[in-house]
Amino acid sequence: MNKDIRIHSWPCSYYLDTTKQWVSGRLSLTPVAIKFTADKTGELLVDFHLSSISEIKKESSNLIFSSLTVLERSTKHWFSSLQPNRNVVFNILEHFWREQLLSSQGAGAEAASLQSTKGKELTGLLTGSQKRLEDTAKVLHYQGEQFDNIMRGLNKIEGDMDVADRLLTELESPSWWPFSSKLWKAPSENKPKETAAVSDPKNQEGILIGIPVIITHRTDSNVKPGKLTLFASGLEISDSSGQVIHRFEARDVDDIRVHTPYEISVRQRFIGKPDTSFRLLSAKMPEAIPILEMQFSKKIQFLEDALGFVGATKSPQVDLGTSVWQAATGLLGGVVQPSSPVGSREGMDNDQAQLQKQEKISQEEAKELKQILKKLKGLALETEAELERQDEALDSITSSVERATLSVHKHNRRIKRLT
Repeated sequence: MNKDIRIHSWPCSYYLDTTKQWVSGRLSLTPVAIKFTADKTGELLVDFHLSSISEIKKESSNLIFSSLTVLERSTKHWFSSLQPNRNVVFNILEHFWREQLLSSQGAGAEAASLQSTKGKELTGLLTGSQKRLEDTAKVLHYQGEQFDNIMRGLNKIEGDMDVADRLLTELESPSWWPFSSKLWKAPSENKPKETAAVSDPKNQEGILIGIPVIITHRTDSNVKPGKLTLFASGLEISDSSGQVIHRFEARDVDDIRVHTPYEISVRQRFIGKPDTSFRLLSAKMPEAIPILEMQFSKKIQFLEDALGFVGATKSPQVDLGTSVWQAATGLLGGVVQPSSPVGSREGMDNDQAQLQKQEKISQEEAKELKQILKKLKGLALETEAELERQDEALDSITSSVERATLSVHKHNRRIKRLT
């Protein structure tokens, strides 16, 4: 389905070599192809795969100014009068073309996928589930680290409360109390240990995912390549040289809009000044959207062109279950109940040979599926154990906060009496 999504389209003119004239229309980009449709006739004049492109260049001549050329095998296609401008179109086309070339699958793998068996479909689905579960485990791991930091902070607070209690006791006691000098030295002895326990939380923060993006800031005429990096505490947008353009903390993000599976916008609202908004386009955006949805479930919005994608992300278990069991039914049905012509000995022999072949394929694929299922089971068990540990940590945090609150109120009353 994603192969037919129109990522972007631009009004432009195309040089039709057969008639030696320029034709006005729209240049469209899908995740795997480039197309040009004429305005007057509605005819599809250009339609080729991104993997067949050899070169994308900005060119001009004495007759053509500010044009974009796409070399497809031995044919050069000329596009001019591009809106909003040539640079925008060039950056986006080059980004998706480069990602297509760098893809581990490539054109050959795409052709091979057309002949994939049901077992391979199952493998692909389960691999996607494994990736999703690994991403969830990363977020849970970081959340667990934050809980640990909170517990360390609360332990420090309880230690400080003990010190405050001893100091207040010293102030409340008579001047002849024999241990006053020792009690006054206690805080200075504890200070180095307390300082050593403090650490920078940013140094402990891990990167969940980083993808190349095309960045648009406020106006469509200002686009440039860069990178989107997702952390558990927020997201960061940087340029191609690695310089940070803007960092959104999780609390700063007011809304995230998913325009298509390949394009999102992130916004922070302000009162009395313009909003901070970025529009991000990437061939790898489908890998980042599930993580964004998990982090910003109350702030993310899927627009009309992305509604087909939201179903797959919000209910992966439903889609996975349906697809997996449909595929499994087809696979097992072909192995267990092969069709055979009635009364034909030759047909029965052919079916037996086909059955053996299918059984061999299914056994090979079953081994791979078994390995993936083992990893999924291990991840699920680790996730369950981590959730139980975090539940216990939350209980401990709640108790520590209540004790600290009571201690603070108690010490406040004692200080008021002293003053």
